Formats: sequence, C-alpha cells, structure tokens
Amino acid sequence: MKSNYLTKGLLATVAFSLIGLYSCTSLEIEEVDSIVVESTGGATAGDPTQLVEAAYNDLSVFTDQANLYSLFQHPSDELIPPTRGVDWGDNGVWRTLHAHTWDATHAQVLNAWNSLNQRIFKTAEILAASPSTEEAAQANFLQGFYVWHVLDLYGQVPFREFGEGVDVLPRVLSRSEALDLAIQKVEASIAGLPSMGPGENIRGSKAAAYAILTRMYLNKAVYTAANPAGPYEHQTADLDKVIEYADLLTAEGYEFDDDYFSIWEAGTDKEPILVSNQGSGQNRWMMTLHYSQNPSGWNGFTTISDFYDQWDQNDPRFGVPATPDGTEFSGISVGMLEGQQYDDNGDEVIDTRSQQPLKFTEEVKLAGAPTAQGIRVIKYHPGRASKYIILRYAESQLNKAEALLRKGDNAGALAVINEMRTARGGATLSSIDESSMLAERGFETYWEGLRRVDQIRFGTYTDTWTEKTVTDATRVLFPIPQQALDSNPNLVQNEGY
Repeated sequence: MKSNYLTKGLLATVAFSLIGLYSCTSLEIEEVDSIVVESTGGATAGDPTQLVEAAYNDLSVFTDQANLYSLFQHPSDELIPPTRGVDWGDNGVWRTLHAHTWDATHAQVLNAWNSLNQRIFKTAEILAASPSTEEAAQANFLQGFYVWHVLDLYGQVPFREFGEGVDVLPRVLSRSEALDLAIQKVEASIAGLPSMGPGENIRGSKAAAYAILTRMYLNKAVYTAANPAGPYEHQTADLDKVIEYADLLTAEGYEFDDDYFSIWEAGTDKEPILVSNQGSGQNRWMMTLHYSQNPSGWNGFTTISDFYDQWDQNDPRFGVPATPDGTEFSGISVGMLEGQQYDDNGDEVIDTRSQQPLKFTEEVKLAGAPTAQGIRVIKYHPGRASKYIILRYAESQLNKAEALLRKGDNAGALAVINEMRTARGGATLSSIDESSMLAERGFETYWEGLRRVDQIRFGTYTDTWTEKTVTDATRVLFPIPQQALDSNPNLVQNEGY
C-alpha cells in the first residue's frame, strides 16, 4: 500500500496537521488554497472572488476514498474494507472504522477534523474580504454546510472569526448551538444565491441551500437530544420545514431521472444539484474494482451480504449484470457486481493472483479475505462518469417522505416513494413504515455517504452486522482528535473515549 498525501499549504492564522490519505495508488488530489496575505497585525483576507473559487475547489475533499467519505460510509452496514494479504492493511485504519473500534488517534478522524475546520475558517475569510452580495451568500452557504458536517461527526464545533488572532482560542459550540448556526447561515444565504435549475452546477444555489436544509431539519431531533444516541423526538415544526424546503427544491425544476445509473454520467441534468469540479468519481470505482479488471482497480471495498440480501434484484437500482454476449454493460457493469466477471469481448476475466475465473462472492471477511471475495459496487462507471455529486434531488425527496411518515401521513410518504420508484421503472410499494423507509433510503442512496447518518436517526447504528459486533452507543460520535484537545482546552472529549 502506498500513502497518498494531499498537497496543501497552511493558513497563516491557524495551523493544521497534514495526515496521509491511505490508498492503493499514488494518485494525488491537489487542493487549491485560498490566498492569505501576512501582515504585522496577523492576516489580511485576499480577493473575495478568488477565495470563493478556491472554496468550491475545496469540495474535492469529498471525492476521496478516505477522509470524510471514510467516516460517513465505513461505519455503516453498506460497506466493508477487507484486508487481502497486506493490501488495505494500513495499520488497521480501515478495519477499525468498520468494526467501530477507532480511537482519538485514528488518522481519518484527525484528517477529517482538520479538513472541515480549515474550510469553515476559509469561509470566515471570505466574509472578512468585503465580498459582493452573492459572494457573501456563497460563503454563508458553505459555512453552514461545513459546520453541519463537523457537528454531525464530532458533536461540537470550534469556531473562530477571521479577525481574531492566533492567541484567541476558538470558542466551542455544542451540537444544538452549531445546528442553529448552520441553519442560520444557510437560510441567510438563500436571498443572495442564484436560482439555478438542474445541471452540473459547481457553485451554491437556492436549490443547494434547500437540499442541505432538508437534511439539517430532518436530523434536528438527533442534534438536540439530551443523549447523542437517543431517543430522538421529532418536532412537527421541524418536519414541516423539511417538507417546505423539499417542495421549494422541486419548484426549482428538479425531478427524478428515469434512468437511475445515468445520474452519474455525462450529460444528465435532472438530479445533480451541486457537483465538485475537481473530481469525476474516479476514486469510487478505483476503490472497489479488482486488479484484474479493465480498467484495473485497487481491489478494495465491497458491500456485505446483510445489505445485499435486502434487495429485490428486479429493482432497477440493483444494477445491470455483466453479460457474456456483448450487450449493454458487457465488461464493467453498474450497481452490484456479483458472480463471474467478463471483459469487453465477453470473455471471462481471470484473477491474475489465483489464476481462476474472477467471481465475486457474497462471503467476505474483514481480515484475510481472498482477492475475489465481496460484491463490488459501481455507480460512477469508469467509462461514463464525468462529475462527482455532492447533493442530488432524490435525497431531499426521501427526506420529505420520511418527514411525512414521522408526522403520521403514511399515505403521503408512500406517494413520494412510489413516484420515485415509478420514475426508476421499478415496482411500487403497497405500504411504508420506519423499517421499509430506512431500507428504501439504502436502495436509493447506497455508497453515497449518507448511510451512517440514516442509521443513527433510525436507531440501527448500534446493531450488529458482518464483522461488526460493537454496539457501544457512544460510537454515534467520533472522538475529538487528541491533537485538537492538546491545542484547544475549550474542547472536551466525547463520552466513551
């Protein structure tokens, strides 16, 4: 395994440690820093136009297989990172995420903390740089967006204004305080953001604000609960806001795509709301495809039988199987890749390690897995992916359906779900409850980094599944990294660490 390092300069006003991103490649993701001019009095904000551009380039942090994605996806019941010989061992950095046995020194926990808090500070830099009305709106949208990520993962958010000196320790916001700030910032941004309909939009818009607000209000009960692990009491007013913002988003011209896997391809514009202009989803297929496939992957992450077995395999979102007759998706398929794999000529792919036909199996072990174990997942197809989606329409509508369900409007919730299923060309449901709602969210958004959040809200995050037996409720929050505790005594370690 090789280490993949981010190329990054440090902000003049705040220091962050750089952590190597582990992968099976030397591929680097270069991030573009904002401009900071040092002066006798500390730091002077640069040009706001350049700063906003750099801030959106920074969305590249979501495209990697490590960092934020690893914290939001690996601890869930959708993904497992098997170690195959020495491949993907990396001192247990992946296995501990799946098994819920991480601690305050975990590399991805620290790296995500630094990345997110650095980006929050950059948005404060924009606001201190005499921005235009739209530039200020973009900064407020991004600030609320990043504050949400920190409060969700860590339960507290250090916050410092740009003009405060390095001798001023960041104050620390609780989960509820941070949520109030995140909502206030995003709602304040709406008036100044442009109204942009569907497309590969690389900047914030009214639609992007509406989308993230449906997520914030749906999870408000989680963030305001006395115990982070629940129980959670959803308030009608919050659920009404989810529905309101989901409907405003629809009014911006978004709709369900009738070809599910085309959502991640070039030229589609019905569902993507915000995309990164710094990535095409390459890491998503590289992290799962086998060495022997073409293109060659890193032979890493797979899904597990607990999730796979929930599916109706006739669901169009399940995937299109690879076929030996050269039709449609011969070679690399989309969705769930299980069984014998074929090349573009329809010939069986041979595992170059075992010299046996390459057949992906449901069975998979967390450590000591053979090279072909585990069902692979492809949404970003290596031949057709052109963008990395940060926000898309279907999530907001799932949020609306769940809000209706939690209000007791089962018929309304069912109507939203069936509208989506019909658009995908799938069978409709005859009824909906909390269990089937959680399952439906998984069928629609699998491997998009939302499952951990959903499982916490539905109370299944402390369950057991393949190679995960820890049920410690304190794992709903990650620890504050030890380096952060050492540098800011205002921070207090989360319970359980």
